[in-house]
Order: sequence, then C-alpha cells, then structure tokens
Amino acid sequence: MKKPLEDKHLVSRRGFLGTLVGVSGGLLMPAAFAAPTNPVDRVLSFYNTHTGEKLTTTYWAEGQYQQDSLKEIGWLLRDHRAEQAHAIDPQLLDTIHALQSCIEKPNCDFHIISGYRSPKTNAKLRSKSSGVAKKSFHMRGKAIDIRVPGVDIARVRKAAVSLKAGGVGYYPRSNFIHLDTGRPRAWGS
Repeated sequence: MKKPLEDKHLVSRRGFLGTLVGVSGGLLMPAAFAAPTNPVDRVLSFYNTHTGEKLTTTYWAEGQYQQDSLKEIGWLLRDHRAEQAHAIDPQLLDTIHALQSCIEKPNCDFHIISGYRSPKTNAKLRSKSSGVAKKSFHMRGKAIDIRVPGVDIARVRKAAVSLKAGGVGYYPRSNFIHLDTGRPRAWGS
C-alpha cells in the first residue's frame, strides 16, 4: 500500500522540478527576447550645444518607432558644419533612453556635442585629433557624444558601460561620453 503513495509523491516532485526548471529558464532569458506586455512611450529630450536647438519628442509609441520623431531627431543631430542630416539608428535612441533610467534622471536634456558627421567633417576633425576614428560610427548615424547637465560625467559613463549596449568612450577633460551601437567596449580615462 505504501508504494502508490510514494509514486504519487515522486511524480509530484518531478512535476515540481520540471516547473522549477521552466520558471528558472524564463527568468534567465535575456530581456531582449522577452515580449513587452505593456509597451510604454519612450520620450527623449535633446539640446544641441552648437545650434541652440531643443527637442523633446516621443520616438516610440503604440509599439513602434514614430517616423516623424525619428526625422526630427535626425535633423537635430545633423552635421551642423555641413547642414546634412542622416537617419539615426533607433537602437542608439533606445540606449540613450535606457541610460536615462540608469542615471535616475527621467526627462533630462541630453546635451549633444556630436551626432551625425558627414565623411568630410569627420576627415576634418580627424586631421585635428587622434581621437576621431577613420570609420567613425558617427558617419552612419550610429554614434553620439553627450553630457547630462547636473550629472557627473563619470556617473554617466559608469551607467552607460553597465548597459553593455555598445561602445562607450569617456572624455572627462571635455566633459562628455561617446555612445555607439557597435560591439560592447569601453575606452578613455
């Protein structure tokens, strides 16, 4: 008579272990693979330090990127030297949005030092500084140089590195960080 009762508990343990493994796998799944259950609008605010222009826009709403907002962002982040705009990688915008949460500064203005750069502008800047890459992500709309007023640049860097979302360059003497959508890496001191 004991055997059926023991089998019942054995099955129950197996079921429990199976459920535990399933739940654990779900918890370990990277956030990128998890389907959003309640998408929230994503808002960013920018101030272009060279042109004085400001923009606050909802670039993601109702589960998709907002094309008009992406165009406005592309214009604000244009190469102001050449007056050329370029599409900005939405992944870069998502990184900036995530950074906003990490530094616990919602609705902050990101001051733009450099966004898109035309190849001609990049070559000119490269001739004056060894810190400008020949094949810069800026020339593809996949990089931005920023600062956040009121937030120590070392704190911004630390938060950006913690995201592991791309490249993070640290330029404390010039008080800005570089973000790009390349492979995760960090440089500067």
